[in-house]
Amino acid sequence: MPTTDEARRPVTTAGTQPVPIGQLPPLGEVPATMTASVVRQDRFGDPATAFREEVVSTPRIGPDEVLIAVMAAGINYNNVWAARGYPVDQIATRQKRGEPEDFHVGGSDLSGIVYAVGEDVEGIEVGDHVVTHPGYWDSDDPWLLAGRDPMIGPTARIWGYDTNYGAFGQFARVQAHQVLPKAPHLTWEEAAAPTLVGTTAYRMLHGFAGNTVQPGDLVLVWGGSGGLGTQASQLVEAAGGRAIAVVSDDERGKYAMQFGAIGYINRKDFSHWGVPPLVDDTAGQREWTAGARAFGKRIWEIAGSREDPAIVFEHPGAATVPTSIFVCRPGGMVVICAGTTGFDAMVDLRYHWTRQKRFQGSHGTNDEQAIAYNQLVVDGKIDPALGKTIAFNELGQAHAAMGRGEDVRGNISALIGASAPGTGRQ
Repeated sequence: MPTTDEARRPVTTAGTQPVPIGQLPPLGEVPATMTASVVRQDRFGDPATAFREEVVSTPRIGPDEVLIAVMAAGINYNNVWAARGYPVDQIATRQKRGEPEDFHVGGSDLSGIVYAVGEDVEGIEVGDHVVTHPGYWDSDDPWLLAGRDPMIGPTARIWGYDTNYGAFGQFARVQAHQVLPKAPHLTWEEAAAPTLVGTTAYRMLHGFAGNTVQPGDLVLVWGGSGGLGTQASQLVEAAGGRAIAVVSDDERGKYAMQFGAIGYINRKDFSHWGVPPLVDDTAGQREWTAGARAFGKRIWEIAGSREDPAIVFEHPGAATVPTSIFVCRPGGMVVICAGTTGFDAMVDLRYHWTRQKRFQGSHGTNDEQAIAYNQLVVDGKIDPALGKTIAFNELGQAHAAMGRGEDVRGNISALIGASAPGTGRQ
């Protein structure tokens, strides 16, 4: 597929200046330029200053791509990393692949209106109201053509993080397979909020044969009041399981229980976090193990029985993985999609191999999983858990707050094409 702007099929343009934020050009007319919230390498660091509004060229689309006028964009932790330029400089990485842009337009969640479709696209029409999922890969990837999961293949990326022209501009370029119908009962900002975290959670809970969530299963959900956690708990409930949320205060615990958790644990009641002492440190091992056992006992109290989690839903990483492995039931799974407290984690292999537990990485979504998740949203079985709606010019501050661990109740959306909150229901 084409990889540079010059190789992409031109779109029909109308005028050279972008329309103001909160407005749309006539349906199907695409301005040559657009306003976007842009990250550049010389601004890497604090997301509050890394994001800056700029006028850039509207992206051109290839034969299997779709151009969407973005009504609202969801905010996720991945663009905290993109703004910092750490652990990956995404701009430099893309330039090594031959892409010419020296900037990053991020954003991996959107709701919007289709404005142009590539010549090979079928089943998507200009004017459709849509959302997108973040799974992105080359259609000619041999891994994909061999029938394997495309999200594990060598060309798999996360749209709007690994790719340019994501949701934080007036127009976004996506592959056609990413496009999903917007739930008619949701506003633009509600519809934009949950798809990345929701599809990520769906894959974590349903994507790994032998350890998928089953009726009656107990699932421990770290970060239970956040965007990812609120989706996970609802998905566990929808599958007939029971989610216990881990949060940092009681108010966040109560919030998590509004979205399917049967109870919550305040992690600040415990102090054993992080890497346990070395095995030869008998006193340190005893102290750490006592803390982990007390945490496990709290799980039993909420469950009403001496039952350990069948699945531990992980993303903090370094601070929590040792405890997650410890409390997971024999034959159960700790599944992890991030490392927001650090990328180095320790596993006591004695508990891991003898009790035959699974430590599973999970990243992104494939089409099948995204379609299944989105249908639950369309059917009203999953709430987007929209906690906050912001203006377009607040994207930098919102990412900075997310990076500091603030605003962890539900998801956040920014209005772009939508002129006011509450619109978009059909």
